[in-house]
Amino acid sequence: MIARHLAHPRGVFGRFVGGLMNRYNGRMNRFALELLGAGSSDRVVEIGFGGGVTLAPLLESAAHVTAVDRSRDVVEWARARFRTMVDDGRAEFRVGEVEALPLESEQFHKACSVNTVYFWRSLPEGAREIRRVLRKDGLLALGFLPGEAMARLGYPEDIFSFRAVDDIRNALKQAGFGVVEVHRPGPDTAWVVIVAK
Repeated sequence: MIARHLAHPRGVFGRFVGGLMNRYNGRMNRFALELLGAGSSDRVVEIGFGGGVTLAPLLESAAHVTAVDRSRDVVEWARARFRTMVDDGRAEFRVGEVEALPLESEQFHKACSVNTVYFWRSLPEGAREIRRVLRKDGLLALGFLPGEAMARLGYPEDIFSFRAVDDIRNALKQAGFGVVEVHRPGPDTAWVVIVAK
């Protein structure tokens, strides 16, 4: 049940699960934001923001944040939580899927997505869509737990798509990202953050 709410949070229990994941994934989120390096003139898109732990720091550092999630409940929670930022024109929240982002092309300086690739229906389509909405010199920070680590930890394969680092790197390159780098904060860290530009 918890795993299903990770894929698509709904209702009160979905909100509770989002809060748990915010705490559990804190280190990966912080590392991804550090590598993203959003600045005061940047327009940033976050894809699959779930519990919303990265939204506040992004809104502090970036000029504007657009956040997309496939869960309508999550989008409504975020709109309510960040109502002032929405009213001021600094934040926007939309329902959508990574494979068909409801966004115009080449409008963002930076994009981030953490712990979402397991739920993408199509890795190539998701990578192409992110590349489409980024400006030519745009940068993506993509954090995730590689498939081999997920298998070792016993994640359910009927809910999570296990993704190898090389498969994600190749999809990003084929989508048009010229430089794709894999980062870990330490040699024993199971998860990674890919930076692509």
